[in-house]
Amino acid sequence: DEEFNDLCFEFGLELDEVTSEKDIISKEKGEEKAKGASDTVLYKIEVPANRYDLLCLEGLVRGLQVFKERINLPRYEKIIPAQGEGQRLIITEQTVHVRPHAVAAVLRNITFTKERYNSFIDLQEKLHQNICRKRALVAIGTHDLDTISGPFTYTAKAPSEIKFKPLNQSQEYTASQIMDLYRTDSHLRHYLHLIENKPLYPVIYDSNGVVLSMPPIINGDHTKISVNTRNVFIECTGTDITKAKIVLDIIVTMFSEYCEKPFSVEAAEVVYPNGKTHIYPELAYRKEKVKPELINKKIGISETPSSLAKLLTRMCLKSHVVGNGNSLEIEIPPTRADIIHACDIIEDAAIAYGYNNIQMTLPKTYTIANQLPLNKLTELLRLDLAAAGFTEALSFALCSQEDVADKLGMDISATKAVRIANPKTAEFQVARTTLLPGLLKTIAANRKMPLPLKLFEISDIVVKDPNTDVGARNYRHFCAVYYNKSPGFEIIHGLLDRVMQLLEVPPDEEKGYTIKATEGSAFFPGRCAEIFARGQSIGKLGVLHPDVITKFELTMPCSALEINIEPFV
Repeated sequence: DEEFNDLCFEFGLELDEVTSEKDIISKEKGEEKAKGASDTVLYKIEVPANRYDLLCLEGLVRGLQVFKERINLPRYEKIIPAQGEGQRLIITEQTVHVRPHAVAAVLRNITFTKERYNSFIDLQEKLHQNICRKRALVAIGTHDLDTISGPFTYTAKAPSEIKFKPLNQSQEYTASQIMDLYRTDSHLRHYLHLIENKPLYPVIYDSNGVVLSMPPIINGDHTKISVNTRNVFIECTGTDITKAKIVLDIIVTMFSEYCEKPFSVEAAEVVYPNGKTHIYPELAYRKEKVKPELINKKIGISETPSSLAKLLTRMCLKSHVVGNGNSLEIEIPPTRADIIHACDIIEDAAIAYGYNNIQMTLPKTYTIANQLPLNKLTELLRLDLAAAGFTEALSFALCSQEDVADKLGMDISATKAVRIANPKTAEFQVARTTLLPGLLKTIAANRKMPLPLKLFEISDIVVKDPNTDVGARNYRHFCAVYYNKSPGFEIIHGLLDRVMQLLEVPPDEEKGYTIKATEGSAFFPGRCAEIFARGQSIGKLGVLHPDVITKFELTMPCSALEINIEPFV
């Protein structure tokens, strides 16, 4: 396991954990539920999102074997059948408004086993989830070619006109009934919305009117593949032709190794509504040129061109030196759709060289960063507030609408709060406009602690501001609360004086700070003051209103202070 873990790391992957079905179930649901589960060892391997060619065992093993230089990279070959003998997929113009694109290919004389078959189905599922964006961009259909006869037609019809027996069902349904049937299906219900509201549903027929599939929902039962299938017809329909080509390339390159002639794919012809034809899969190899010194410079190594070529070849990018050694010619195989720019090639060279083998060097430019003045002030204040006997709290930047408005006796529109468009929980609906609710919730969660509770927090609050480019602005606030059997207004007032002393702001109306009686919805009438520093209002302090205290599930009196510290930077 350790050796394999090291190999994965060298190859740029991560072996997440070594586990088994039994372990997984017992962790999630307890020992009882896990009794009958299998003990087979499972490797959970994390694959980067751009490497679609490593999403199945076949591709992963092939990649690692080439990396270890045990095998040479196979050459994928497209076999174009004689005129009139190949499979054809005819696209009609009705599909234009639903899913306009389709590509197809055939795997001839393939030999499946239980493991290979499961891997084949798994790969489709993984591709559906990532590059196909939950089937929105591409949907894959695989069919037993021997149960149908071409040419195939990809068209779109009214839901009531489509009738067939869906995969693993016992009777025929119309398309509308299929939608109702799968509305409760835990797996398929997530895809219904893709075509549900369209007037026409996409569907693929063979020459005898047998339904192959209704993409992106379900295949027909008639053409389902099994372990004994010998010839597989693969079609990918979608709204993005580039993604559809990549998906088709990945599936045929991964599983053509089990064909009678390994790594060969039989091409299929796709006929467009305008009469043009195209042969798929493209299986395009392309050549790129990169200068060796660029690779060395970007990674920070000094390898010879020939050893760089060798490194890249180990990463499935067959390379050789051209032009007196001043350039590398790299062949990008059809499995590597992620190679878009020279940087992608350089990254692979770095992986093959080994990140841990790159010498660490000091940067050529020597700079010392400066702390942001606002953060520096915050750090200094935090230290002295702790010395004053207050405990620092750290609360969430998001809270519910009630916390910042109703519970403090305000209307939500008056708070200028920034709302989250699609909150995951009721607790995280808006960005906080004051730090007070977070501290009161912290006290509520710590009511068992001995009194008095003295808490403070210095963090950002967010309010709407039409004058900024993002429509909102952050302010750094300082908030402190004192919770005891008596309100302790003098404690909080003393803390304000201490903070001002630290900030070197004297008690003076014009040049310093002063407090004036005021009213605040969250405060007890006659027990609230507004704080002014150098003539501008910076916040309030006072004894909290009993209604506020009970709404936050507290039982004792509480006094609070909240100011904006930005004017003092």
